[in-house]
Amino acid sequence: MTPPDAFARLDAQVAFLLEADRLKQVLRATPLADGSRRENSGEHSWHLALHALVLADQAGPDVSIDRVIRMLILHDLVEIDVGDVPIHCANGQAHGSEATRAAETAAADRIFGLLPPEIGRDLRALWEEFEAAATPDSIFAKALDRVQPVLLNHAAGGGSWADYNVTLDQVESRVGVKVARGAPALWAHVRARIAPFFG
Repeated sequence: MTPPDAFARLDAQVAFLLEADRLKQVLRATPLADGSRRENSGEHSWHLALHALVLADQAGPDVSIDRVIRMLILHDLVEIDVGDVPIHCANGQAHGSEATRAAETAAADRIFGLLPPEIGRDLRALWEEFEAAATPDSIFAKALDRVQPVLLNHAAGGGSWADYNVTLDQVESRVGVKVARGAPALWAHVRARIAPFFG
């Protein structure tokens, strides 16, 4: 028989997992590679975890790929409340705005607060580390988060670049700088691939 405190703990864990399922309902601006539809944030998080496994050789020597994967699985959970804020919308001003950061912090309070406290604290700390992008793990995780939509947009014939009239200079300043910080060779390769699209 399960003791009452263990039952309550499992109840909180299951509540969080069911809440996290809502991430699959959040549509992003980025299309799938085949252009057939927009990806959802649950798919994005899975795809980023796969990026971390496959592109681990692009990480610096101090990067723990296991921690990077944990960050990437968690990083967009706040979109359950906030939705996707595309990096190129509002001429690139909305994504990192004070209003967006405040909304995401409130969402993190609520969502990670569903968990038993010690689990919630640990996962929230990983989310905050990703957001700050100041450690080797989070810098690499952020690089992957930025490069994945570039690869999908390119494969889909422009994707959200066309929707937001994005230039190569904007891709470089909004995305490339962060990718190059965590994975310089990867960005050099991707930039060479996408440059012809912009003429």
